[in-house]
Amino acid sequence: MALLLSRLGAFSHRHRAAVVLVWLVLLVGGGAGAATLAGETSDSFAIPGQESTTALERISEEFGAAGGATAQVVLVAPDGQTLATPESAAAVGALVAELGELPGVASASNPLDPAAPSVNQQLTTGYSTVTYEAPVGEVTPAQQDALTAAVEEAGDGALTVEVTGQAIQEPPHVGGPAEAIGVVVALVVLAVTYGSLVVAGMNLLTAVVGVGIGVLGITVATGFTDLSSTTPILAAMLGLAVGIDYALFIVSRFRQELRRGADIGTAVATAVGTAGSAVVTAGLTVVIALTGLFVAGIPFLTQMGLAAAGTIVVAVLVALTLVPAALGFLGMRALPKRRRTTAPTHHAAGRGFLGGWVATVTRHRLVAVLLTVVALGTVAVPFFSMQTTLVQTPPEDSTQARAEQLLAAGFGEGFNGPLTVLFEGDGAVPAAAAAAGEIPGLDDVALVTPPVPNADGTAALVSVIPQSGPTDPATEQLVAGLRDLLADVDGAQASVTGATAVSVDVATSLDAALPVYLALVVGLALVLLVLVFRSLLVPLVGVLGFVLTVGAALGATVAVFQWGWLADLVNLDSTGPLISLTPILVIGILFGLAMDYQIFLVSRMHEAHSHGAAPLEAIRTGFRQAAPVVVAAALIMFSVFAGFVPSGDATIKSIAFALAAGIAFDAFVVRMVLVPAALALLGDRAWWLPRWLRWLPALDVEGAALERSATRPQVQQREVVGAGER
Repeated sequence: MALLLSRLGAFSHRHRAAVVLVWLVLLVGGGAGAATLAGETSDSFAIPGQESTTALERISEEFGAAGGATAQVVLVAPDGQTLATPESAAAVGALVAELGELPGVASASNPLDPAAPSVNQQLTTGYSTVTYEAPVGEVTPAQQDALTAAVEEAGDGALTVEVTGQAIQEPPHVGGPAEAIGVVVALVVLAVTYGSLVVAGMNLLTAVVGVGIGVLGITVATGFTDLSSTTPILAAMLGLAVGIDYALFIVSRFRQELRRGADIGTAVATAVGTAGSAVVTAGLTVVIALTGLFVAGIPFLTQMGLAAAGTIVVAVLVALTLVPAALGFLGMRALPKRRRTTAPTHHAAGRGFLGGWVATVTRHRLVAVLLTVVALGTVAVPFFSMQTTLVQTPPEDSTQARAEQLLAAGFGEGFNGPLTVLFEGDGAVPAAAAAAGEIPGLDDVALVTPPVPNADGTAALVSVIPQSGPTDPATEQLVAGLRDLLADVDGAQASVTGATAVSVDVATSLDAALPVYLALVVGLALVLLVLVFRSLLVPLVGVLGFVLTVGAALGATVAVFQWGWLADLVNLDSTGPLISLTPILVIGILFGLAMDYQIFLVSRMHEAHSHGAAPLEAIRTGFRQAAPVVVAAALIMFSVFAGFVPSGDATIKSIAFALAAGIAFDAFVVRMVLVPAALALLGDRAWWLPRWLRWLPALDVEGAALERSATRPQVQQREVVGAGER
């Protein structure tokens, strides 16, 4: 692989103008396609085939507009008054009429309608259900803005008016000032690492080109398929981080070859052949982790994984072609001015801080291993109390949060998480009436509404209001209790749905898929790492270190987002269960990124060992050579992910925090302490491969084939000279 990649790097260097032009054409073409072909993204996280999702689709078919996205406009009378006074009733009627005429609205109910009232017993709080023609996740921003504007205008009167519901949930955003700060920090880290702002800018620019093409391609895809609104954000977040890091690996090796006296073309080819091999292997590991998300059987999760994996592939191709082309233009300017005229140096990196660090860690190897395991294990403790949900808590001081507070005060906590039971069949209406009399006997039931039949009486809806809130475990237990109670209904088929039921179904599917996913991803990655290092114990050390990393990352996330520790530090509006997607996404992404550091760090140790260094010296030599780059790469990744934490969207915030924490734990604790200490404990056994596995092909990440091809002409020249002398 190293020889093939070195030829690709040499080709990109020779034809650098054409390579740069091709990438610019792809970027411009992607922008044009995104501007003309892009469609709307979806905020729906339902799973096709699940009981709750199927029931929602059936409700849309049986009840028409009742299946569309809804919002609840909450109205509260002035202190000491009720909504039934002539002035308040007139204001309510006028607002309901206005709501019914808004763009995309199919109907708006009147809370004072005698046939179907939606007010509390005191007549102080009521709500109008605004039903849209579009399903959940497909209400346009313009329609949402029209609704919030009407609510704000009505709130200027005597009534208190707020709005909540799935119909007004805003899609996650990207590109704000917080994300920009992360990119600026990455630029500063690169400038310090290289000692050159020009090289740092080139590194960042090539990464931006790669992630831009990837995200624009995803944007184009939205015009042809339904994609989740978080899909391009995840791809941008991950693509930018790895794009910067992959370019950093290659540029650092290029500069090292220049300092050894190589000419520019040779330095480019060697850098792409060696560091590029590590980039390909690391990128392949990330792609395996992301595409492996398909085992969950959840379409939107599979889409996220495939889209992010596609962006990673683009980042790898950019690193292997665009970066060497850009290095060809930079030439010796890739080095600081004071280094351009100095004599070539062939010795390894000096001790410095990192040299002293690895010497201390490997000298006290057993203590280092034990301290690392205990420290990360302690941070991971909150993980065992993790709760997940798809029901998002709105930001404080938002109209959604105020509306939910008003509804909870007027109707009870469970009103914000109602459950809907759909009865279908010839006996749907009597079955629903009978069930409505039995359901109140279940735990945590506050209210059961009378059945609402469809036009021909073949279906009926019953709403169940829990006593607990939508994210309370008692409400989740109520979902299971309802399904058990209604499993054998005479004359009809009963299905439980609603936001809480969908959340329970998603969590169940993810819990079932997680062990299979881990086995698949970890198994494939272990095979890949065995091929890279031709060792069994080195990959095992890397994977066990990852287990500690992901445990600590998720434990810290639970402590902050669920328990509320250091909530102000991350601009957290409210605490509660983590979004159900967080664990599986964090595990998949962190595994790929952790293997990046493992491959780049240990490959330099393996390279030193293959050149004859003793095991302990090989660890220290490889660490001194690779650790500065790994530290810089980790700081960059941490900055990019941390830049997404202060944003207001809860879904992205928790995932970004877990990734940033995971990067910090993995790079600065596992790879900087645990791995060198564990390899030092293993000694020669670290590079042991059973005889029955020695038939496995060697991937040659260190570039041994390059060395052989470079020395062969010298050997042939010496043989010719010797023959001439004879």
